[in-house]
Amino acid sequence: MQLAAEPTIAPTHATNAVPASLTEDAFLGGRLRVLQPEKGYRAGIDAVFLAAAIPAAAGETVFEAGIGVGVAALCLIARNPAIHVTGIEVAARYAMMCEENAKRNGFAQLLKVIHGDVKEAMRRDLAHMPQHGTFAHAYANPPYFEEGKVTNSPSLLKAQAHAFGPDDLDLWIKVMHAMVSLRGTVTLIHRADSLGKILLSMEDRFGDIRVAPLYAREGTAASRVIVQGVKGSKAPMQLLPGLVLHGEGHAFTADAEAVLREGMAWRLR
Repeated sequence: MQLAAEPTIAPTHATNAVPASLTEDAFLGGRLRVLQPEKGYRAGIDAVFLAAAIPAAAGETVFEAGIGVGVAALCLIARNPAIHVTGIEVAARYAMMCEENAKRNGFAQLLKVIHGDVKEAMRRDLAHMPQHGTFAHAYANPPYFEEGKVTNSPSLLKAQAHAFGPDDLDLWIKVMHAMVSLRGTVTLIHRADSLGKILLSMEDRFGDIRVAPLYAREGTAASRVIVQGVKGSKAPMQLLPGLVLHGEGHAFTADAEAVLREGMAWRLR
């Protein structure tokens, strides 16, 4: 596993004023400017690291389950503007913000947002859902908390993003498996303590599974894991060295800065 530079472009940002109740946040060292709700679920560095791990090549199509405001998708496109991303988002406000963010960053033609529920993506009778087996890669940053185990946020959007039923994680992995072609990759980031559930869900669907831990600091337990598998592969699983986020104080390590600020890829294969 290594950090590797990939081509990036600097989009032309719109000069539209930021609407009330939203913030405009910088990603990839300011190359992306993204609108997010001031209150509610807000994308952060998990989305950036997820995007950095997706091995998309020029000309390929990519699917995202739960695209939110589009941070991961825009980071992926900024790194490789010769791909196309299709994402599904159930929250109408997030879906509209994602479309607006694509426009503001000059990527409107490279990103399609389907207003709908990931849970409906397995149905073949819905014309607006993507055709199964047509993407080279699929990825997700699923909600991290299970229903009944945490107190829901008073923000409806944040509660929707974080509430996750006991079978939802398996369903999202099943959807991503259905969307990619043979030898396509599926990548997700989640809490480290969910690794067992993730591997259980992936073991009969994927091979060549790579697990990359993210550590808050040297010597601590992993807080997040990125897991990536290949549809149809029979290769064994690999546990990779992982990446430490913070050094002294609150500063990011050089490797973390390379992904977060410089837009470098974090290759798992």
